Amino acid sequence: MPSYVPRVVDQELDELLPSLPAIVIEGPKAVGKTETARRRVSRVVEFDDPAQAAIARADLNRVVVGEKPVLLDEWQHYPSVWDAVRRAVDEDSSPSQFILTGSASPVRPPTHSGAGRIVSVRMRPLSLAERCVEEPSVSLGTLLRGGRPDVGGVTDVGLGTYVEEIVRSGFPGLRPLSGRAHRAQLDGYLRAIVDRDFPDQGLRVRDPGGLTRWMTAYAAATSTSTSFEKIRDAATSGQGDKPAKTTVQPYREILERLWILDPVPAWSPSRNHLKRLAQPPKHHLADPALAVRLLGMDGGALLDGVEAGPRMPRDGTLLGHLFESLVTLSVRVYAQAAEASVRHLRLHSGAREVDLIVERPDGRVLAVEVKLSSVIESEDVKHLVWLREQIGPELVDAMVINTGAAAYRREDGIAVVPAALLGA
Repeated sequence: MPSYVPRVVDQELDELLPSLPAIVIEGPKAVGKTETARRRVSRVVEFDDPAQAAIARADLNRVVVGEKPVLLDEWQHYPSVWDAVRRAVDEDSSPSQFILTGSASPVRPPTHSGAGRIVSVRMRPLSLAERCVEEPSVSLGTLLRGGRPDVGGVTDVGLGTYVEEIVRSGFPGLRPLSGRAHRAQLDGYLRAIVDRDFPDQGLRVRDPGGLTRWMTAYAAATSTSTSFEKIRDAATSGQGDKPAKTTVQPYREILERLWILDPVPAWSPSRNHLKRLAQPPKHHLADPALAVRLLGMDGGALLDGVEAGPRMPRDGTLLGHLFESLVTLSVRVYAQAAEASVRHLRLHSGAREVDLIVERPDGRVLAVEVKLSSVIESEDVKHLVWLREQIGPELVDAMVINTGAAAYRREDGIAVVPAALLGA
């Protein structure tokens, strides 16, 4: 497969498969799950192919007993295969037997969660490092290990390239396209969510325009923790009657099942050092390019500072929030490789915020701020300094990710890293 783009998650899969009998790779459509899985199997069963699905329904045992390893692609179209795999693993726990891929959670979940038998691996769109815009010189995994390592490196990547990457998308199949063809593919992706994916999830949308407006309002709320009530209001701005919560709640639930919404949850420190932490998630779509298309924007408009879509309370520009979303996508990919989770921090008063908290399994954290700026001043790191004062040695490091040319450490110890120079 000469056109295959190596993924950070490849290493995770290569570490897991030799020891585990079954893995499910989850993520939105077109993210590259099938191509990544195909490279590791001897046989493929495609459950979104009616002919193959019919054969599987007629003889499910044949699916799980045949040549291994086998890829069960889009398994959610026939959820019974999950329980069949679980039973097969109960009988034979040899490694490297099954890879399942799914672009949605099934409407009727399997009778068993698969815990202890089927391990889940998340796959997201391409990070900046995977897009090869620059050779990374700073490892997030190394920063997470602590010790305040030296950081360095220089890049020519500037604001124009970051805007291009926001618009271009991290879906591998879309990246070779440009202009009208690229816009048409993104439009088709979004239409398919409304016209096909929602009915597949058991909800025929009576008001497709209403769903699209809600998605557009959510896109406008990118990288904010705006309440869902405000998103609902923004989606129906100018209309006398607001739809009931029972109408819009399924939008959110299904979009999360489709992996289209990818919110960053709030951080809840296990040792409870901090009080008055707010709990709402920070809103992100699977790929910031989807937000750009929903808002009817392009790279030129973003660079010109044009604001679009429903009005949302936000600090800074729309471009700044979309840049944060691009960085968040990348950081989540790198953090997963380091077996870390990503959260955000915000006090109820809003007086203190940290864009991203990367938490190790032992509870110690790397704090990250994202700034659409090539120059970092003391004002830009004040929340990181505050957090260091609050939690002391439990903060293993702190970093500002920006659009500058060089990676370095400030005199106060905080790392400054251009987004293009950060890798796993």
